[in-house]
Amino acid sequence: MKIQSRTFVVSGGSSGLGLAAAEMLLSSGAFVANLDLAPPPDTSSLASSKQSKFIHTDIASLPSVESAVSQAADWVAETGAAFGGVLNCAGIGGPSAHIVNRRDEPFPVEVWDKVMAVNTTGTFNLTRLVLKHLVKVAPEGPDGERGVVIMVSSTAAHGADEGMVAYAASKGAIRAMTTPLSRDMASRGVRVVTIAPTIFATPLSSNFKGALRDFLEKRTTMFPARFGEAPEFAQTVKWIVECSFVNGETIKLTGGQRVIPSRASRL
Repeated sequence: MKIQSRTFVVSGGSSGLGLAAAEMLLSSGAFVANLDLAPPPDTSSLASSKQSKFIHTDIASLPSVESAVSQAADWVAETGAAFGGVLNCAGIGGPSAHIVNRRDEPFPVEVWDKVMAVNTTGTFNLTRLVLKHLVKVAPEGPDGERGVVIMVSSTAAHGADEGMVAYAASKGAIRAMTTPLSRDMASRGVRVVTIAPTIFATPLSSNFKGALRDFLEKRTTMFPARFGEAPEFAQTVKWIVECSFVNGETIKLTGGQRVIPSRASRL
């Protein structure tokens, strides 16, 4: 599917992986509706381009998401650049917490609710609301393709470390959504693909300090022995959009790294 002159809705497009992907789409000729709590940095092309529109959005709030998609649809009507897809990059990690802590207190339910509201329910709501418009787009090319949905899971969905039950559940749900969503949308000419990254160098991972960062960096034993870089995520998004035979898959983006339980490292 072509990127040029299509409108892509990107959640979390003001920083990290979302920013890199949004800038890639913009540089490829797309129009980008950036849904985030804060605007992109002034140094970003998103901040000055007429083909970018920032829409203040709380992805965990259904009324906020509904309003954002409505504003994006109005913008599409103004520009004439039909919807091309939605990229769900908004997400949070949440604090690491065991299901029962050392004081025998259970996992705080408010943490669970917040992580699920942002990562899972936010992705679900934004996707379904954009799809309402995407299915009305004129089909393109010999396959009759209308657009693409890209969701962001995590390698935590395939095997997370201790203390990550809420995050792993939220990302595992996204992984599980991929196949049925792709089957739902097959007759409508819309593809659904999920990316499951390992740890990337983003503002989120910059919060990893001291012993935690040292431990995580020591686990990056494959090649290249480093965290992923945001442009590499953006390259993957570009490939997914442009390669029409990519559908119904969760694609690991890991540099070959595998999760080694932290407890095992202390044995």
